[in-house]
Formats: sequence, C-alpha cells, structure tokens
Amino acid sequence: MFIVFIIGTAGSGKSLLTAVFSEWLKMSKQDVTAVNLDPGVLTLPYSPDVDVRNYVDVGDLMEKYGLGPNGALILAADLIADEIEKISDEIEDLKSDVVLVDTPGQIELFAFRASGPYIASELTREPKAIVYLFDAVFSLNPLNYVSNLFLSAAVYNRFLLPQVSLLSKCDLLPKEDVSKVVDWSANPEALEGTIEEKLEGTRRLLSRNMMRAIYQLGLRFLLIPVSAKTNEGMINFNVALERILAQGEKYTY
Repeated sequence: MFIVFIIGTAGSGKSLLTAVFSEWLKMSKQDVTAVNLDPGVLTLPYSPDVDVRNYVDVGDLMEKYGLGPNGALILAADLIADEIEKISDEIEDLKSDVVLVDTPGQIELFAFRASGPYIASELTREPKAIVYLFDAVFSLNPLNYVSNLFLSAAVYNRFLLPQVSLLSKCDLLPKEDVSKVVDWSANPEALEGTIEEKLEGTRRLLSRNMMRAIYQLGLRFLLIPVSAKTNEGMINFNVALERILAQGEKYTY
C-alpha cells in the first residue's frame, strides 16, 4: 500500500485530479482507495471510500461552539487528528495498492497547522508521497510562479516526504505557455531571465531572491503538466509516483 497526499491552493484541482487519477489507476488494474480529508466540502467529483466527514462534521461544530465557517474548519482540522487511528484502520481494512488522499481546499488547514504533519505521519505506516499542484493559469505569471515555488518548498519543509510537482489544469493554457512554465521549473536561468524582463522594483527583487534561495538549498520541483479534463500527463505522473514509491515497479505487490 502506498499513500499519496494531493495538496495545492484552493481551486488548483485537487478533488478533480483525485477523481480522474483514481479512475485511471483502476483502468490499469490497480486497487485504489480515495480518501476525502476535507471536513467542510459539500460535493465531490468522486465517491470517497473513506470520508472524514463521517468523523468530524463542520455544521455540528458551528452549532455546538457558535463558530463561523472558518473557525469550524480550523477546529475540525485539529479534531481529525484525534480520529486518525480509526481513519487509518478503515484505510488498512480496504487493502488497496494505492491510497489517494484529497486534502482540504484551504491548504493552510492541512499543511500549516500542527495537526497536518501529525496526520500525515500517523495515517498508516505505509510509504508516502506528496503531490503538489501548481495551478497552470495562476503560475503563468512569473511573480505567481515564484510564490507557488516558495509555497511548494514550504510544504516540503513541513512534511519532508518525497514530493511530485504537477502543473494542473494545463488544458487551459496554449501549448507554448505550458512549455514555458515547465521550462522555468527545469531551467533557473530561463526563470530568472523572465523575472528580469517582466517584473520591476520590489517584485523583481523579491522574486529573484526567493528563487535563488530555493535553488541554493538544492530543491528542485520539476513540473509534470497534467489535465484532469483530457487525461494529459497521467502516464508521466504515474511513472513519477512509481519511481519514488515503488522503485519504478508497479504498485501491485
């Protein structure tokens, strides 16, 4: 069993990717479990096999403690940690090859609270990986790209797990723009050149220095362009996961 946490900013396509990649793996004869870890989500594009809403109900928390939606979500994120043993048992009982964990829409609820790394660590003892989504449309601007790069590095620092970087929703960009953003991830000089060309003043200075700091740390987040609408990139995404989780072998034992 391998555990894959899908993380990204709100609207980056986590749930749809979970739905589509789950079906793609099933077509490849893999046993897949889809886990919803967002206690506040109302609808999902897939039917979760394990659903955190069965353990923590945001509506009940709002009513019981007189909280607004944001306060209830924060409390729910921490309460999930108390239920992690039961959730783990439910996942392990399904005995799947791959477990796709769809994390909360608001990235900070999972990545930047103390409960997040604890949940990731305690959610079974099986090998784990992080999948971080770069929203393609958002990342086309070099200022936004560097901000996302910095956020991706922060996520890596929080979990210290093998991390795969995806350029999600790439069907929304022309091919040449997709290639440009992917090139930024592989070629620091290309990114720095675009920063110098497109940005000015403090934005240029901060973006350039943040980019350099990340690369000086030896961090590389090579982007794999994917689309949950067209299935583009699913093979490359799958190969990347197999490489870090199963040494290039299929997931099935």
